[in-house]
Amino acid sequence: MQFKNIAITAASASAVSAQTPIGQTFGVLSIASGTPLQYAGWSASAQGIWNLGPAQDAGCDKGAKEEFATFHLTDKSELFLFNNGQNPPQQLWVDRSGMGQGIMGYTTGVQPTVRNAERTGFSIEDGHLKFDGGDFQACPGYEDGAYKIWLAGITNPGGNANCTAIAARVQTLSEPVGCLYQS
Repeated sequence: MQFKNIAITAASASAVSAQTPIGQTFGVLSIASGTPLQYAGWSASAQGIWNLGPAQDAGCDKGAKEEFATFHLTDKSELFLFNNGQNPPQQLWVDRSGMGQGIMGYTTGVQPTVRNAERTGFSIEDGHLKFDGGDFQACPGYEDGAYKIWLAGITNPGGNANCTAIAARVQTLSEPVGCLYQS
């Protein structure tokens, strides 16, 4: 996957396709003009989705070393990390209950989610990833300057401060690399 080139392409593109076909692989770039998050690719590590780190610890096809996660959306509005059809699958979830406050993560195989997690509700609208029609935010304060991705709508989710609203731009990948992301 040439995600580095995608960020450059995204920066110079004047239009984003309105729809990414179901099942097609894609990367996600955060759009937050005037912030360090602008065009930062989403990564997956430690059961979370991140901007600007931590480094992915993933076993990828042909020993590739990927800096950013690859996703695919099903026709049931489920979002998975792309693993090239290998087992175990890794599926994203969100918990927008009062306890979860919009936290987002992923499970591997039959691993259970947190108590109030939702696995369906993801969509791509006007070239952006959404959950139940809503956007996301990136919250700082993690190791090595990393920002964790949460659903937008809760101020200071999980006790985090200074979160930044982001649009999650979808970038279709023509040569995706399948990976198994560490839990």
